[in-house]
Amino acid sequence: GRRLWEELEAGTEPSSGAPAVQDKVRQGLDALQRATAMVAQLELFSENEELEEVASADLKFLLLPALLGALTLKQVDLSRRMEHLESAREHFLRFLRLCRSYGLGSFQLPPSASGEEGAESPSGPHASPQPNLVAMAMSRKAKIERYKQKKELENKLASMRSFVESGTADEDQIREFYILQIQQWIGTSLEEIESIDQELVILRSRDAAKQAPAGPHGPSRPARAPVKPFILTRDAAQARVFGAGYPGLPTMTVDDWYEQRRRQGVVSGQSTPQRVPGAGDEELQKQQQEKKEEEDDEEALQRARNWDDWKDTHPRGYGNRHNMG
Repeated sequence: GRRLWEELEAGTEPSSGAPAVQDKVRQGLDALQRATAMVAQLELFSENEELEEVASADLKFLLLPALLGALTLKQVDLSRRMEHLESAREHFLRFLRLCRSYGLGSFQLPPSASGEEGAESPSGPHASPQPNLVAMAMSRKAKIERYKQKKELENKLASMRSFVESGTADEDQIREFYILQIQQWIGTSLEEIESIDQELVILRSRDAAKQAPAGPHGPSRPARAPVKPFILTRDAAQARVFGAGYPGLPTMTVDDWYEQRRRQGVVSGQSTPQRVPGAGDEELQKQQQEKKEEEDDEEALQRARNWDDWKDTHPRGYGNRHNMG
């Protein structure tokens, strides 16, 4: 089971959901579960004995719950994700309890699913925020310390692995090697439990949101009658022009449209658009220019003719030296 887990960790499969990967996960879980049943039948470990009473060759079996938790997390069935997370958390917690009973490492047990273990944190309306800040600082310090220990343990294990696997190591070296492995997995288990707790919070919130009935978010709006097609014009003059050309569609000015909507209660009287001083000056000047031309203003007509003549001899973009294309 441990060999399969190591192969999965060092694997080059692009996805953890690949059939070959999941086959190894199932094989590893089956092997570790059989080994766990054998260890329980032989009663290799007891909470009443000391670490010195455990045989060096049996120390590696202390890792069974941690390896079970690690392989359980590698399952990718999304419909059973919460079940896998809770199962893996229980495996890691059982491993930590076992290590705690043998005095392996100095750490604080995370709370169980029922909240029976772990440090109590103040809660309620009268709880002071100061202990939370202290707890955050202590947690950060513990994480930094665990990271340093993890790097030291990895270096030691790498230097001892060849002696143990080749069979040239004596009993003291074998015992130290397995104890170092156990200490390494203690840090890994604490990190995994913290990650599992965060993911469980997200999954439970998502499930609660799905199961919550969709209540009304506000007063229901009355059904609106369908609006018949019409041509919206700027003013009455345009309404007469479009009305003459399109007798099948009624015309309506902007002011008339707002007045109709106000009577229907769709918009309030304050919704009628007001002209902002300074807004639409260009359009106003254009209208004034057209009005002057209609009144045969000589100066306006001359400017218009000059502009038309200039456009005839100067193509669009003439004089633009920056846009050479």
